[in-house]
Amino acid sequence: MTAPLIDIKTRKVWMGALARAKPGDVARLFPDIPDHILLRAPEVGAAMVRGRIGGSGQPFNLGEMTVTRCSVRLGSGTVGHAHVQGRDKAHALRAAVLDALLQADPDGALHAQVIAPLLAAETAARALRASKAAATKVEFFTLVRGED
Repeated sequence: MTAPLIDIKTRKVWMGALARAKPGDVARLFPDIPDHILLRAPEVGAAMVRGRIGGSGQPFNLGEMTVTRCSVRLGSGTVGHAHVQGRDKAHALRAAVLDALLQADPDGALHAQVIAPLLAAETAARALRASKAAATKVEFFTLVRGED
């Protein structure tokens, strides 16, 4: 039995939130991991990070970052995958299980319990970082000289 088809953009949002979240936050919001079968045990590796100058230039290899991946299957047959930043294997396992569970009920209680708080915390952190950067903004102006 497979999970119902879900919107790819919706899944991308929760997978991104789980990948970027701090491991402690995910563990606090989702402490008990239900029964599952490991298809790919959590394993640590590296991924190449690419960048663009000015956001629109030619891509270049910026460097490598450590990632941990995991794949699980629930008793219902739903398969969940995760790639998370860092070396925390428990974080990757929780993220993979959450991916599988959320596929069955994308807008249910689990989304409100785990994903919504993670997204809210991420939005708050971005706003704080933006306000700190805005406080350092300097505006330059030029005076016209009468010689020209």
